[in-house]
Formats: sequence, structure tokens, C-alpha cells
Amino acid sequence: MITALLAQAAAAVDGSLHIALGCAAAAIGVGWVGSKAVEAVGRNPGAFGKILVLAILGMALAEAIAFYVLFLA
Repeated sequence: MITALLAQAAAAVDGSLHIALGCAAAAIGVGWVGSKAVEAVGRNPGAFGKILVLAILGMALAEAIAFYVLFLA
């Protein structure tokens, strides 16, 4: 009985594992870009506008990976 439940659970998880990994990678990428943007503004506050534009662009590109994973799944 337990082996049947484990097999059923493994089959359910296996179908969505690539989606979870892709979205987790996108979340890590967005966090990394945000962290480095804050670090860059801390080092050079005068370049805030340029850093903000590049950070938003980098976050959008990292977030696009999650959308590719979700739509192509």
C-alpha cells in the first residue's frame, strides 16, 4: 500500500519538477540582480537612474525564463 502511494506521489511530482526548477532559477536570478543593484547604488549613489534601468531590464530577462518554462510546459 505504501509503495503504491509513493509511486503515485512520484508520478505527480515528476510532471511539474521542471516547472519548479525553472521558476526557482528565475527567482534566484531576480534576487541576485536586485542585490547587485542595491550594492552598486551603495557604492555610487549618483548613478542611481542608470543602475535602476539596467536592474529592471535584467530582472525582466530573468523573469522571462519563468514565463518560457510555464508556457512551454
